[in-house]
Parts: sequence; structure tokens; C-alpha cells
Amino acid sequence: MLDLLVIMLERVGTIVAVAFILTRFRFFKNMVHQDSLDRKQEMTAILFFGFFGIIGTYFGVAFNTQTLNFNSVAIELTTDEAIANSRVIGIVVAGLLGGYRVGIGAGLIAGIHRMTLGGFTAISCGVSTILSGLLAAAFYKRGKHVKPLTAFAIGAFAETMQMGLILLTSQPFEKAWSLVQTIGLPMILANGIGTAIFMLIVYNVISDQEKATALQAQKTLRIADQTLGHLRKGMNTVTASAVCNILFRELQPSAVAMTNKTEILAHVGMADDHHQANSPLQTLVTKDVLQHGELVVAGEQTIHCVQDNCPLGAAVIAPLKLRDETIGTLKLYYPSEKAITNVTIELIAGLSSLLSNQLEIAEADRAYQLAKDAEIKALQAQISPHFLFNSMNIIVSLIRTNPDEARRLLTSLSYFLRQNLEGTTAEKVTLEQELAHVEAYLKIEEARFIDKLKVCIDVDHTILQEFIPPLTLQPLVENAVKHGIKEMEKNSVIQIIIRDSGDAIDILIQDNGSGITKERLPLLCEKVIESETGTGLGLYNVNRRLTMTFGHQSALHIASCREQGTGTEISFQIPKMGVVV
Repeated sequence: MLDLLVIMLERVGTIVAVAFILTRFRFFKNMVHQDSLDRKQEMTAILFFGFFGIIGTYFGVAFNTQTLNFNSVAIELTTDEAIANSRVIGIVVAGLLGGYRVGIGAGLIAGIHRMTLGGFTAISCGVSTILSGLLAAAFYKRGKHVKPLTAFAIGAFAETMQMGLILLTSQPFEKAWSLVQTIGLPMILANGIGTAIFMLIVYNVISDQEKATALQAQKTLRIADQTLGHLRKGMNTVTASAVCNILFRELQPSAVAMTNKTEILAHVGMADDHHQANSPLQTLVTKDVLQHGELVVAGEQTIHCVQDNCPLGAAVIAPLKLRDETIGTLKLYYPSEKAITNVTIELIAGLSSLLSNQLEIAEADRAYQLAKDAEIKALQAQISPHFLFNSMNIIVSLIRTNPDEARRLLTSLSYFLRQNLEGTTAEKVTLEQELAHVEAYLKIEEARFIDKLKVCIDVDHTILQEFIPPLTLQPLVENAVKHGIKEMEKNSVIQIIIRDSGDAIDILIQDNGSGITKERLPLLCEKVIESETGTGLGLYNVNRRLTMTFGHQSALHIASCREQGTGTEISFQIPKMGVVV
């Protein structure tokens, strides 16, 4: 009995090897994770475990109840022979991992095969194999793993059930009893232990694979997070050096380098004495990657470094692409090709795609910023032609009657136009400059509305040197003049109030004119309105520039009611942009 137990436990070594191999199959991983198998995967599992059960039969030993000798399993057994085997392990595992269909299916394949071998226990062993699959499936629970101790108990009980069936159904009883006395306990222990070890190895190997995958993903995400801020500034010697340092620290190769089409942008690690930034490309294999846009693994025979004693014996060179055009390479160096695994190649291929995507994002950001700046400049450049014509007419009419006033207005108009022109190129001006622009405009308007218009400017002088986008206030004041007080004969007032509110600047432009109708009010700033009284283009342009520059928190707020005749208030808030030094 002890000798048989040793023989049976030796067979467990084969079970261990098979368990390890199984962890490489996708259908088996799905079973372990308790995911539902499709029909094809389920059939694969049934056939695999059924075949595994057959292998367990042939890996057993034939016991002759007459001679009490153990022999190798033959294709056909004599009437005095039975098999001490590990068939139950594969069937029990099939039921525990796959449920009823997989467990019973595998049991049928292995059980029917056992019946064809003959022997006086053929029927009892075949039937018990099928019942083992049914028994194990009863313990199958989706989303839960079977503990090794439980697997041992199920495997041992399935073998115990087989011994019981042999005693109940196999004839003559004396042979059955002699068989069970000899092989019963060794088979119960060996199959229980084999089942437990099988399940333990499967869970541990797959768990280790998942941990390795999780660590790899975590490392990749960490690299992505660290490199994004650099590559959003584009690919140059500074950003490439920062990225290479990050990759060198995280991946720990012999060296990391980045190139553009013509030169090395950065090199970090070994051999930096001759692989230097801003030097021309040194290897043909790098030029091949730039030409064909495909990842290459370069060994000692192909790396062709200009230095004969270079310690870098191998490299993975991946293309960096922008809109499908190869614009550079990412190179990770190693001492030899042996240090480069498939996992390493896959990781570097993924990193090159990641860095290429970051470069595309940076390019898209720059294009968006350029488009936004161009739109802002276009909005800033817009001047009302009516204002220009009216101003010139006023100056012409004053040249003979009041030349000094005409000269003063011409100076104001010249300053106004110059500020408009400079506003198309400047990103920001001081509040003092912006108010001077407004005052130049109002001097011309006051000449038109003699004794009609009063302007009150109330500004906190401590913030006059704070920055504001150019051509922000003048269009709003012009809107108040053109539409707010246009119909008033006298006592028209426009107020400009600018206050410091801590981290921001509050700006209010108010008139005491006729106001805006409640139907028109919600449309202003949202779009250009088709109307005989005005399109709202000035308000729309200023609001769009403010929101494009600072966000929606700086949008214009308009309060007005024509029915009450309370005039119009336009307010907004901008963040402080820093004081001019």
C-alpha cells in the first residue's frame, strides 16, 4: 500500500506540469475567473479535461488481484486487473472550474474510455468518473474560488465514491474487496492531494501573472503621467532629456535615447561619452526605423556603434510618429539581446505609441491655441466704419470754426486708431492704457453730443497697472453710447466703475438710457442678432474674447429693463494677471 502511495504521488508531478501549462490557455483563464464561456470555449474545456482524464488513466498502474503485482496500463485489461489512477483529478477540476456541462462532459469522455479498457471494474470505474464530474460541479460557484482544502476533500470524496461503487457493483466481491483494500487509501489520498495542488498552482500562477500585468500597467500609467507635461511642450532637447530621464529611472535599461530625423536629442545612461545630444545620428539601424516607421530589435551584429568598445550591445528602436509620419525614434539600450524579452518589446512598442499620441496632443493644442489667438486678434481688429466716418465729419466741420478743437480731436482719433492697431498684436495692456483708449473715444463722442453726455470714471488707482485684454472696455462703452443714450436729449450719463476684489477685478459699465427689451436681452452675447436697431456684434465679440481667454467665469452679465427705463448695466470679472514691472 505504501509503495502504491509513493507511485501515485509521483504521478502528481505530471499533474503539476499540466496545471502550469493550462494557465497559458485563454479558455482556462476564463474558467478560473468564473467568466461565462462561449460554446467554443466550453467545448474546448470539455475535450481538454476529458483528454486529461484519459491521460490520468494511462499514467496509472494496473493491479492484478490474483498475483497482487503492479504493471503498466495496457490497451486492454484482463478480467483480474484494475487500474490505480489519477483520472479523477482532471474531472473534478473540470467540474469545479466549469460547472455542470464541463464536468459531466469531461466525465463522459474519460468514463467511456475507461469502460473500453475492460477489467472487472470497467463499469463501476466508468460510471464513478461521470459522477465525479457531477459531484464537483455541485460545488461550482460563479465568482468564487475553491480553496485548496475544499478541493482536497472533493477529490478524496470522489475517489471514495469510486471505491464504494467498486464494492457495490463489481463481481466477484472477493476481488473487489481485495482491490479496495490495496489501492483504496493510496488513491483517495493521492487524488485528493493532486486536486488540491492542481487548484493551488493554477490560482497562484494566474494571480502572479495578474500582479505582473497590474504592475506593468501601473508603471506605464506612471510614465504617461510624468511625461505628458514635458511632451506637451513639443519634442526638443530639453523635453527629450526629461523624458529619457523618466524612462531610465522607471525601466532601468542600460541607456535611453530620443532622436529626431537628423540628430540625437537626448541620451541618458551608459556610453553618454560618445552618444551625445545634438550630435548626428550614428547608426544605420536608426535611419532604417526613421525610413520605414517600424520597431526594430538591433543586436551586436546590427547596432553598428561608431565606438568599437561601446558597452551597449543591443537596442530596441521604436518610431515616434506625428500624423502617421515618423519624426523621431525612442531607443532603449541593453547589454545584449538576451536581456530583451518579449514583454520588454511589447512595453517599448506601447510606450512609443503613447509618446507619439502625446506629441499629437501637443500639436493639436498648439493648433487650437493658434486658432484661438487668431480669432481673438480678428475680433480685436474690428472697428465700426460708422464711427470712423462720423469722427472725420466732425473734424472736417471744426477745421474752419474751431481749429484747436479739430486738432485736439484729430490727436484723440490718431491715438484711438493707434491703440486699435496695437491691440491686434498685444496680448494684454494695463488698465491705465485701456482707459486712455476709452477716453480718446469718449472725447470724440463728447464733441458730437455737446452738453448731452456726461462720463463718470471711478477707478481704484491701485490696480491701474494690472493687465486686461486690449479692446475690452471701449466696445462696451461704444455700445452704451450708440444704443443706450442715443435717444436722450440731455442728462445722459455713462459710468465706468473698476474695483479691486482681492484675486480679481470687478468692472461695471452703466448707462441711464432706455434699456433693453426682455425679449432681446437673453439673445445678447450668445449670437449676432439680425435687427434694424443693432446686431449685438460688439457685445458678442467682447464676451467671446473674455470667455476664450479666461473661461466662462469672466462672461458678460447684462442687467436691463426697457419697460422700467432704468438703463443698462454690463458687468464682468477678470482675474488679476500681474502688475507690470
